[in-house]
Amino acid sequence: MAGTGGTGPDGTGAARLLARLAVLAAIGSLVVLLLALGEGGLVVVGAGLLGLVVGAAGFWWVVAYRGVVRLFGALLAVLAAVAVLVIFAYDGLWITALVLVLCWGATLACARAALRRSRPERSVRAIAVPRRKRPVLIMNPRSGGGKVGRFGLVQRAEELGARVILLDPSAPADVASLAQQAVAEGADLLGVAGGDGTQALVAAVAAEHDLPFLVVSAGTRNHFAMDLGLDRTDPSRCLDALTDGEELRVDLGDVAGRPFVNTVSFGVYAEVVQRPEYRDDKAGTALALTPDLLLGKGAPRLDAQVDSTTLSSQQALLISNNPYASSDELSGAGSRPRLDDGELGVYGIRVEDAAQAAGLAIRGSQSTGLTVMTAHRVAVTAGTDEIPVAIDGEALRLHTPVVCTLRPGALRVLVPRDRPGVVVPAPPVNWRRIIDLAIGRTERTPDGQTPA
Repeated sequence: MAGTGGTGPDGTGAARLLARLAVLAAIGSLVVLLLALGEGGLVVVGAGLLGLVVGAAGFWWVVAYRGVVRLFGALLAVLAAVAVLVIFAYDGLWITALVLVLCWGATLACARAALRRSRPERSVRAIAVPRRKRPVLIMNPRSGGGKVGRFGLVQRAEELGARVILLDPSAPADVASLAQQAVAEGADLLGVAGGDGTQALVAAVAAEHDLPFLVVSAGTRNHFAMDLGLDRTDPSRCLDALTDGEELRVDLGDVAGRPFVNTVSFGVYAEVVQRPEYRDDKAGTALALTPDLLLGKGAPRLDAQVDSTTLSSQQALLISNNPYASSDELSGAGSRPRLDDGELGVYGIRVEDAAQAAGLAIRGSQSTGLTVMTAHRVAVTAGTDEIPVAIDGEALRLHTPVVCTLRPGALRVLVPRDRPGVVVPAPPVNWRRIIDLAIGRTERTPDGQTPA
């Protein structure tokens, strides 16, 4: 969410230079390939692509089948990787492969740097605010494997003047009610040290009363904290906002009247997390269930009305509070460059066989198995009155249609003035834009204006 640089003369000149270097590096990659034809250049490229295709097909058979087919798929995926390495090692082809990888790596690095310089992310306006007098923080001692205790968050928060409500792990609590009670008693700030699901529930109360909300990265994955630019390695640093903070306005998601800060999942993943055994054995539970969920008789399929567009028979849907930088990052390590653009990210997956799985591996978001969109409203239906849903990782069942929307700028988030910040994700490489930059052609928006 932090911006970088500007688009003045210096930024434009640097972008043009980097675009030209990207084009030269791409030409260099092609030259290396042509010169290496006698040294097995085409073998290197062909073996790499074939290995990726075979590996993806093998992975599909692992997740979609059981028994002998699953074992065969696992062996195929492993053997594909080993075979590629053996081919590269044979007769010195690894040198050709290494040179091609380095050339193409330089091409992508220059191209992405050029795109960043030509159209940098605009920064979110941070507002300086006075210190809060009656902050209240809700802390979950079990969250993140005990980070509240390990980092001394209760003591640190109390030293900074906050009142701490420490949840009892043996007695489930209604954190939204606790937050409402704190507001009734005069709290002028609400915060949470816990997982993203708990963060969302208390954030909704803060938004309802137009109070600032403090995120303490004491959960397991802390996706919301990451996209706010907070320190995920030391959650105690988040508490610095109590004495030296600034506010950001971000969007808050809504799914059937419930808040979410990150994502809402439907389909395969949502079905898997419903199972009690998932918490203790994630991989084993997923492997046990996915064959029936993907290809079994009566396997669940989802339909979605995405604004005016219809998606049909999806195996999985993911709706995010603002889009991710790249669909390739949806494995869990992805990030959202902004949380205030006012749009939902929509990602639909439909893979019916090994060929489609291979296509997804090769083409990514350009494949027929993956749909990537943005929207303001998404309504999800299925062949049943009720469907499983995972809201920020929390398993629920909701009545259809399940409607997802966004409340733009609804949440005031208090963050430390001194924080790591968001690493701006690498933009997808658009070669038309790269060539336009390289030759000095002015970019135009659909309305004929030069982009800011």
